[in-house]
Amino acid sequence: MQEYRAPLRDMAFVVKELLGLSRISALPGFEEASDDLFDAIQEECARFAEAVMSPLNRAGDREGARLDEGQVVTAAGFRAAYQQFVAGGWNGLTCPVEYGGQGLPNLMGAPAEEMWHAANMAFTLCPLLTRGAVEAIHTAGSPVLRQRFLPAMVSGRWTGTMNLTEPQAGSDLAALRTRAVPEGDHYRITGQKIFITYGDQDFTENIVHLVLARLPDAPPGVKGISLFVVPKFLVQEDGTLGARNDVRTVSLEHKLGIHGSPTCVLAFGDAGGAEGYLLGEAHHGLELMFIMMNAARFSVGIQGLAIAERAYQGALQYARERIQGVPVGMAERAPIQHHPDVKRMLATLKARIEACRALGYHAGEMLDRAHAEPDAAQRARAQARSDLLTPIVKGFCTEMGVWAANEALQVYGGMGYIEETGAAQYLRDARITTIYEGTTAIQANDLVGRKLLRDGGAMVADLCRDVKETLAALPPGEGAGLARMLEAAERASACLLATATAHPAQVFAAAAPYLQLMGWLTSGWLMARSAMVATAALAAGPADAAFYRAKLATARFYLEQGGAACTAACMAIVEGATALEAMDVASF
Repeated sequence: MQEYRAPLRDMAFVVKELLGLSRISALPGFEEASDDLFDAIQEECARFAEAVMSPLNRAGDREGARLDEGQVVTAAGFRAAYQQFVAGGWNGLTCPVEYGGQGLPNLMGAPAEEMWHAANMAFTLCPLLTRGAVEAIHTAGSPVLRQRFLPAMVSGRWTGTMNLTEPQAGSDLAALRTRAVPEGDHYRITGQKIFITYGDQDFTENIVHLVLARLPDAPPGVKGISLFVVPKFLVQEDGTLGARNDVRTVSLEHKLGIHGSPTCVLAFGDAGGAEGYLLGEAHHGLELMFIMMNAARFSVGIQGLAIAERAYQGALQYARERIQGVPVGMAERAPIQHHPDVKRMLATLKARIEACRALGYHAGEMLDRAHAEPDAAQRARAQARSDLLTPIVKGFCTEMGVWAANEALQVYGGMGYIEETGAAQYLRDARITTIYEGTTAIQANDLVGRKLLRDGGAMVADLCRDVKETLAALPPGEGAGLARMLEAAERASACLLATATAHPAQVFAAAAPYLQLMGWLTSGWLMARSAMVATAALAAGPADAAFYRAKLATARFYLEQGGAACTAACMAIVEGATALEAMDVASF
C-alpha cells in the first residue's frame, strides 16, 4: 500500500510565490513568519506526517476505536502518536501566543494541516476540533475561563469538542432540547448529543466540551440557544483536576469511514446535571458556536484537498507501475498512464487538486489579513472576502475530495475495489467531509442567502473585479477560459439577485450549482495567476524549469475545463430552477 509523501514543492509555490508569504510577514504580529521558517516547518511537518501519522492510517481504519467500560480506547499507536504531536508543538502552531501557542499565520498553518489530514484524517480530527474550541473560548470567554482552559488546550494537554447535534435536531438547531439551569456561578447541563467527534479518547487527561443548550427563560428558536463550557473533569482554581463531571459516553457510532476517529453519543446530566460555564452572553450561543464552526469549515475544506492528494498519489503510483494493453499510438505494452483515458483522469486530478490548494491557502491568507491588516478598510475587505470564501472552500473542496477519491479508485480498475490497495478507504473517509460541519447544501444556502443576497452582490462583485484585473494582465490568448468563468458567474449572480424576491425557492434550488460555479471561478482565477507566476519564473531560466512548465500546462488545462464547467453550471442556474419548482414532491 502506498504511503503519503507531502507535495512540498507545490505547497511552497502557492505560499511563497503565488500568495506571497512575505506580504503576510509584513503584517503586525506575523513578523517571524519568514520564508526560512516556513521551509523549516514544512520539512519537519512532512517528516512527522510521513513517518508517524501515515503508517497508522490503515491500522486505524482496520482496528477503529472501541468503547471499553465507558472509556474510549483508540487504535494501536494513536495515543503515542498524539503524545509526539503535542511534544513537537504542532497543536499550537496557529494558536495565541499568550496561552502558549506559536501565533503563526493561517497561510503557514494550512499546508501543515493538509499534510496531517492527508497522512491520517481520522487522527487529525482531534486537534482540528481543539483549535476551533480554543478560538471560541479566546474570542468570547471571560478572563477566568481563558486562563482556566486555554493553556492546557493550546499545548494539547487537553482537547476540545463541539456539541451541537441531538437525535431530533440535526441541522435544525432550533429543535434542540438540552437544558442548562443556573446554579450559583455555574449551570447544570442535561441532555444528549450525538455525532461528537472525539467526544472521548485516551489521549489526554481532560476534554473540554462546548455545548449548545437552552436556559429556562430562553425564547424559542435559535435565538434562545446559549453556549457552555463543560469539561470532562472539573478544574480547580489552581488548575488541577477535580471530580469527574456528569458526562459519559453512551455509545460509538458505526460509520462508513474515519474508523480511527471515535464518534460519540454523549449523555450530560444522568446523575443530576453536568457542571458547565456560560461562554459569552446568554441566548447568543449559536453566533459564538459559529466562531468554532467556521474555523472547522475552513479546516474541513483543507481536509477535502488533503484526501484528494492522498488518493491521487496512490492512483499515480499504480498507473506508473501497472502494465496492461498497448496504448493508442504505441507499439508495445506499457504502463496504463499512457492510455488516453487514464491520462485524462490523472491530469484532471492533478489540476483540480492544485487549484483547490491555491483556493484553500488563499482562504487562510484572507483570515490572516482580516486579523492583522493595520488599515481598517483593508481589514474589513479581507474579512468580507474571508466570509465569502468560507462556504466556497468547505463546499467546493470537499466535493472535489469525494470526486477525486472516486476518480482515483477508477484508475486502479478492479484493484481499486479491493481494500488492500487502500483506494477504498480514501473514498470512505472522504464521504463525510461534504456532510459534517454543514452539508454542501448548507454551505450553498449560506453563500447565496448570507453572502450574495444580503449585500446585493457586493462581495461577489469585489471578487469579480479582482478576476478582471488578472484577465487584463494575461497575455493575449491566455484568458479565454477564465473569461468564460467570469461571464458565467456574473450572469448567474445577476439572475439570482433578480429572482430572489419573487421566486426565493428557485434561488435556493440553484444554490448548490452556484457554489460550484463560484468555486471554479475563484480557483480558476488563482490558477491564472499561477500561470503568470510560472511564465515569469521560466523567463529567468530557473533550475527547476520542469516544475514551472508543468504548472503552466496544468493551469491552462484547468482553465479550459473550468470554462466549460462554469457555462454548464450557469445554464442549470438560469434555466433549471424553474423546471424543478414545477415538479410536485408527490411525484417522487
